[in-house]
Amino acid sequence: MFKKKISFIVFEGIEGCGKSFQSKKLYKYLKKRGLKVLLTREPGGTKSAELIRNLILKDYFNKDNKEKFDKYTDTLLYLASRNEHIVRKIRPFLKKKYIVISDRFIDSTYAYQVSGKKVSKNFIDAVHKQILNGIKPDLTILLKLKISAAMRRINKRGNKNRYDKFPQKFYEKTQKYFLNIAKKRKNYLILDSTKNNRDVELKIINYFKNKI
Repeated sequence: MFKKKISFIVFEGIEGCGKSFQSKKLYKYLKKRGLKVLLTREPGGTKSAELIRNLILKDYFNKDNKEKFDKYTDTLLYLASRNEHIVRKIRPFLKKKYIVISDRFIDSTYAYQVSGKKVSKNFIDAVHKQILNGIKPDLTILLKLKISAAMRRINKRGNKNRYDKFPQKFYEKTQKYFLNIAKKRKNYLILDSTKNNRDVELKIINYFKNKI
């Protein structure tokens, strides 16, 4: 196992950074090493949480609906999805001694809802105090990249979701917020994914080789 216990790993970053790709690569690597690993995502991760995810996306993309969710309703839905995710998947699997890898977690809420949509951080903190109950990542891998590269990757996507629809300035502000969070804490691995996914993959794998 790891020399220092690392049970809960989170990948964070803006759209186009490659976090979904890299989280899958790490999952496969750890799985091949014979470790018990779970790969999950937010929003979503359980049947009920995925239903909430679909509800949020449907509201966002329904152009005929003039009455959209208020930003606090939207945020509460994300937090409701997180609660289901923690209760029904993250906490049970951590108790079973699994390594849990999540594509997004609480940093995304702060970066997108607080920085991007100006939702009160105190509001989110109050809900987190109730639902997290000690759950926090042992390691967060933050993938940063040039915004121009992110926009090129996003524009190449066929089926775009709500996260792919924001203007460039939104991503710039959001990434800056992610980096500000990461610089204040020790359990963060910040990697530049602008150029080469394979290079980032090797850096992540080498990091874990030194931990096993």
